[in-house]
Amino acid sequence: MKGYINSIQSLGTLDGPGIRFVAFLQGCNLRCGCCHNPDTWALGQGEVYSAIELVDNAQRFREYYKEDGGITLSGGEPLLQPEFACEVFKECKKRNINTCLDTSGSILNSKVIQLFKYTDRVLLDIKFTTDEMYKEYVGCSMDEPLKFLEYLNQEKIPVTLRQVLIPTLNDNEENINRLSSFAKKYPCVDKTELLPFRKICKAKYDNLKIKFRFDDIPEPTKEDMEKLEPML
Repeated sequence: MKGYINSIQSLGTLDGPGIRFVAFLQGCNLRCGCCHNPDTWALGQGEVYSAIELVDNAQRFREYYKEDGGITLSGGEPLLQPEFACEVFKECKKRNINTCLDTSGSILNSKVIQLFKYTDRVLLDIKFTTDEMYKEYVGCSMDEPLKFLEYLNQEKIPVTLRQVLIPTLNDNEENINRLSSFAKKYPCVDKTELLPFRKICKAKYDNLKIKFRFDDIPEPTKEDMEKLEPML
């Protein structure tokens, strides 16, 4: 089983519990306005790895992430390569390596369900809290990640809810209250994180000659984050 990898971060600290070996898989089915990785959108590009090659690569850094960390598959959208992701996580389980999936939750099918058997934690991006904003700024209905969350809850898979805080769009108490209500509704959610919107990705858009949709939106200040984080 071969997979397409856009890039690898050997010692990630923001992609799940502990220190993580993070593989950013190629391909995405969405077009989020705040996407940091437009270079991951196209399918069938990137460096080709077998599942064993990728886990062998991760194994080299095990002395750093140890039992508290592990491997995270991110993207792009890793669920566009579910069979490869499943083989990677299956190999991780053979080696007693913790597995984490970073996803938008917009794809749920039999192959994804098979992957869950080897998934220790899901980082689920709830990008907005209204269907209108999902359709406008993400490219899918909000029903999709909520159905995804419902299934994770049914299977008792630990979930971290994450949302990028974007000034003028979701940096308000109403949005945070709705996000908090999702977390309280599903017992599988044991952590909720707000991430600050950043525009360092603008250079990637320029290089790819793609318009960065949120170029005119300011980044949140430290005070903006500190005001809303306690509401979760």
